[in-house]
Parts: sequence; C-alpha cells; structure tokens
Amino acid sequence: MKETNPNDRQPAETKPRMSQFTYGAVYFRKSNPPRSDWERDTAQAAREGMNAFRHWFIWGAIEVKPGVFDWEDYDRHMDLAARHGIRVIIAEITSLVPLWLFRRRPELFARHSRHEVLTTGISGSCAAGNTAWICLDNPEGLEYVNNFLRTLAARYRGHEALLGYDVFNEGFYESYPPFHPDTFRVFRDWLQAKYGSLDAVNEAWQRYSMADWEDVEPPDGTPGPLPESLDLWRFKRERYYQHVQWRVDLIRENDPDHLIVAHGCPGLNGCDDWLFARPVEVYGLTWVASRQGNAPWKQWQAVDWTRAAARGKPFWHAEAQGGPLWLQPQGPGRPREDGRVSTAENVRLWNLVSMAAGARGLFYTRWRGLLDPPLWDAFGLHSLDGSTNPRSEMAAKIAHWANAPAQAELMAAAPQRGELGILHLPESIAYHRMLFKAIPGREVIDQTMLGAYRAFFDMNLQPDWVEIENLDEYAVIYAPHALQMNEQQAARLKAWVADGGVLISEACPGYFDAAGKAGPHQPAFALDKLFGATEASVEFMPDLGDAITFTYAGQATRGGMYRQCYTPAGGAARGVFEDGACAVIEHAFGKGRTLLIGTYPSVGYFRSDGEANQRFYRDLLAWIGIEPRITVTNPAVVARLARGEKSCWLWALNMSPHDQEVSIRISPSQGTFTSAHAHWGAFDGALTDNAFKVTLPGQDGLVLRLEGSLP
Repeated sequence: MKETNPNDRQPAETKPRMSQFTYGAVYFRKSNPPRSDWERDTAQAAREGMNAFRHWFIWGAIEVKPGVFDWEDYDRHMDLAARHGIRVIIAEITSLVPLWLFRRRPELFARHSRHEVLTTGISGSCAAGNTAWICLDNPEGLEYVNNFLRTLAARYRGHEALLGYDVFNEGFYESYPPFHPDTFRVFRDWLQAKYGSLDAVNEAWQRYSMADWEDVEPPDGTPGPLPESLDLWRFKRERYYQHVQWRVDLIRENDPDHLIVAHGCPGLNGCDDWLFARPVEVYGLTWVASRQGNAPWKQWQAVDWTRAAARGKPFWHAEAQGGPLWLQPQGPGRPREDGRVSTAENVRLWNLVSMAAGARGLFYTRWRGLLDPPLWDAFGLHSLDGSTNPRSEMAAKIAHWANAPAQAELMAAAPQRGELGILHLPESIAYHRMLFKAIPGREVIDQTMLGAYRAFFDMNLQPDWVEIENLDEYAVIYAPHALQMNEQQAARLKAWVADGGVLISEACPGYFDAAGKAGPHQPAFALDKLFGATEASVEFMPDLGDAITFTYAGQATRGGMYRQCYTPAGGAARGVFEDGACAVIEHAFGKGRTLLIGTYPSVGYFRSDGEANQRFYRDLLAWIGIEPRITVTNPAVVARLARGEKSCWLWALNMSPHDQEVSIRISPSQGTFTSAHAHWGAFDGALTDNAFKVTLPGQDGLVLRLEGSLP
C-alpha cells in the first residue's frame, strides 16, 4: 500500500479542455480486468482512438482500514492513462462502503422500511465492495463520506490525466432509503417548512392526532397516493438531489479545476434527469439496447430525453452497449437481434443515433466484459480476453472519424429544437404509479408518454420532452399524461395557451390535485374554461381500455386506459365514442387553441406497435398546422437537422439491417440548398429543389453538410 502521494502536483489553472468528441469506456472496477492486462489494454485503447476512460473509485476497496487508503491500483491507472494520452473520469462510488464501517457502526446506515434487515450485498457490476446506504443526514455518516471524497480529490486534482469526476452513479432517487432517525428529523423539518405547523400537517395528512413532531414519521407501506405518501415522494426526490449538490460542492471546493459530470437513466424510472443535470457541467445517459430493446424509436427517445434534461449543456452517452447481455431477466422472450447479441453494425448505428441526437461523447459500459458473474462478458466492446473483434474495430473507426479535424464543425453543431414538445409532469407520473399499486399494469403509465413520442417520431418529426417551466420555448405541446396537477401548473398552461400556444391533451387533465384528491368538478382548476368542456361521465377501468374507440375526422381511433366523456361548454365537439358520447372537444382560448381527447390514443398507438392510430396522428398534424422539416419516403430511415454557427447538417440513418432506397426533401423553411458534401457515407452532391434520392446501407447512414442559403 502506498502512503505517499506521487500525484500531488499543482492543479491546472483552467478546467481541462474536452475532446472534440469524448470517446472511451468504463474500464477498471477493481476486480476486473486482470492486472496483467492493464498496460496492454490502455495502449490498445489509445491506438483505437479512445481518449477517455472512466474508472470506478470504490470507497470500500480504497479505505481498507479506518484512515488507511490503498491507492496503488488507482495510481497505476492514472499514470497509465497519462502515458498513453487518455483522460480519466473518476467515478466516485461511495455506495460500496468499507465493511469495517458497516460492521462497527450499523447505526449510521439507513433502511428502506422499518422492517428491513440491515445487510450489505455484493455489486453485480464489479463483484467488489459492499452495497449499503450510509445516512447522509447523520452528521457522522456525512463526515465519513466527506473525508473520503476530500481525500480522493486532494490526491488526484493535480494529475495530468484527470478530466473530471462522475457523481452519484445513475441517480435513482426512488431508491433513497428514508428510514433512519436523522432522516426522520430532516423530514419533519421539511414538513414544518412546507406546512408551517403540526396542526397543518395533521389537517393535510388527515391524521388529526399527531400530538408532537416526534409522532410524525415517513409512511411505511401506506397504500395508494395519499397525502403523506406524496409528501414522502417529494421529500425523497428533493433530498436526494440536495445530496447530489452537496457532492458537487464538496468536490468543487477541493478541486475547482476539473469537470464534474453525472449520468442518469432516461425515462420514467425513478431518476429525475432534469434535477440531476442541474449542478453538473456535463450530463449523460445509461442506455443499453440489451436491457431495453433495439426498436429505433427507443434508441432515439432515450437520447432525446437526455438532451432535453441537459438544457443546453454538453451531454454524453455515458454508458453505451458494445457487447452482449447473457442470463439477465430483461432478455428472455426477445429475439437475438433485439439488442441481445451486438454486432459491429449495431455498434455503428447506435453511435450514429447518439451523435445525430446531440451527444458529444460516448463511453461503452465495459471496455471488455467482466469475468465475474452475474454480469460476466456483459456489454463488453472487446472480447473477454481484451482482444479486438469486429465491434471494437468499428468503434475504432468511429472514434478516429469523430475526432478528425474535418469533423470539428460537425461536432460543434447541435440538433434543432423539435417541432413540438411532449409535456413531462414527473409528479403526475409518480402519482399514477401509486394509484396503480393495488392493481397490475403500472407499465400502462409509461405507455402514454412513450406512445406519444413514438407516434410523432414515426412521422419523422422531432418531439422534444418539455418541463412545464419551459413551455415558452414551444408553440405546440402534447400532454399525454397530466392526470395530476397543482394550481400553479394549471395556471401556467392557461397563460401559455392564452398567449398563443396550441395544447393537445389526453383524458382527465388535472383530475387529481397536489394532495391526491379528485376535483368535484372536472376538468378541475378551472381547466373547463381552457378546454371549453365539462365532464359528462368518466370510467377508470384501465383493464378494459383496449376496447375503447372513438371517431375523429371520420376515422375510427383506438383509445386506452380511461374514458372521459364531455359536454361542450364553449368548445366544439369534434369526435365521439362508439356510443355517440362526446370524445373530442376543440376550443379557442385567448390567442391559442386546445384539443381535449377523452381517452389515451397514445396507449392505443403503443400497444399496436403503431399499426393503429397512424391516421389520427396525421390528422392531428393537419389540425396543428405543422409541416415536417424533413420528409422521407421510407419509414426505415430517420432524418434530423443540426445547426452550426454558419452551417446546416443533415443526418439520415437507416435503422434497418437491409439497404434502403429513400427520397429525402428538406422544407424550404429551413433554407435553400443546392448541393451537399458528405462527411459520413457516399453521396454525389446533387440536390434538386432541396430534395435528393439515395440508397443507404443497412444500419448505416449519411451525414451531409448542406450548401446554400439559410433563412
């Protein structure tokens, strides 16, 4: 063990400059790869064009005794990276704790419920370390983590290989364990700040007999979305990201000269990417097709989601797939080509999708697979022994291409803002998940959001995910899931529409309020004025939702989940259910317009794999008046535009494994283009009236710099 610090050098005066495209992999997780291969692998990575590694700096593997730190392996990796021109992201892994601390001081650790048996586990991601939650609301527990992070930053802040620090791996706030006496104290303080008095908490929670603040504890297993459960959800979410901010502040205080980054898991899964991205300089996503599926819309929505959450900051595909996933629960039942057995062509396409959607960095989840179960060989770009294969050779080709001087302007360009936004209300999603606790089918909630995204994606539009605070950036908003709202959110929607916005909402907007109560008059929050309709009847029977149909613009359309019928109150009926009840209401409100749909066509679209409701969404575009920026004649091809300072770029990707012929036309609203120069793929340069025809190889694409005049 080394007790000296050979890397204690003067810190850089400015933060290190990121590469044109940061390209690398997660490499060292203590137990893997074998020590004998480190030098060879690092040199090989550099030859292949990789310029960054992320290593797991595991607290439980470093502070081997109280105050005794074993840095030997980590020092060597930092020095190897410096020798071969690779920059290092230090992933601080404090969720794998020293076993001596856990055994000696179990009172410092939190539980997920009152009855949970406190124990540690072994991480399947590295087979080293002890997983447990040290309570950061306990001053002593906080100081243990504080001491490790301070010591870590002090040791490596002057190292020439250091690029930055990755904090709180994947950021799942729903996994935050609230059962610890010190967290109870913080929760009570939070409630007092929110409600002002214990009497007000009694009233809000409908408990009435909490006589002292000590009587107030987080609910444990409370059924359904009751006020105390909603408050606990809000507290956990807020407190978790306060701890993220604490980590960021601590590291910045001890090393102000290097990047601080983070990455989450896009989607409705207990990571609030918008909050997680706020305090860091670069954000990112974990997305591997072997766990999620290889459908084209899934790949794009994950990166689109993260770009939206990053809010203009640089973002990376921080954990990308390079190899297979074997005996894991996400695989059985899916065909091998659904991301389960990765090919070089998969790697190429996944890279191009991430780049086209705006990612300017990519790390493979493993440079080479682990040797330990249960995730042996999982996601590895290289073969299990570290040797090259067609996947790694493809990655090397892309790495050299992305960082070539000829691509500098391309990599500085950014995707344009989407033609419309999809409203994301995280509290509404959480509420609905609680509502579904008593019955199966929580996945239906996700299908509203994903079905809406896919419907627009399949028409080659770019739908952006939007928080309600950012409505003003869009002229059109689609609200697939707004079941719960608060007064401020409802007022925000009304003001935005009155100012000229176009809002399309699926059934039951604002049905429940912030306390989880159903409004006695629907739509609640005076949204009846916004939509020009009142509720005539409603049926909450999601298990029967697949049988719901309605007619819009003369076309039968499949619904889903719930059925809400309307009585016009200033609005005009535009669609009916199968029994003649009013299903769709159109209304003018201020300078804007609304369309209220009494069921969930997004679910119908999702569950039919897009075979149903295509006509409905095309008619919806006509009602909105949106002209796609790009028209493609082949549904296997996805095309996106990006803008540089003085340039316009087209990415056209063939998402199928077979060659595809396609005609592509760019709307004149985007500029007048007379020729194009290929930066990836083959093209003869000829455009006629902003259009061209091309054949794209399977799982490949074309990247063009468009020549002409911009609007």
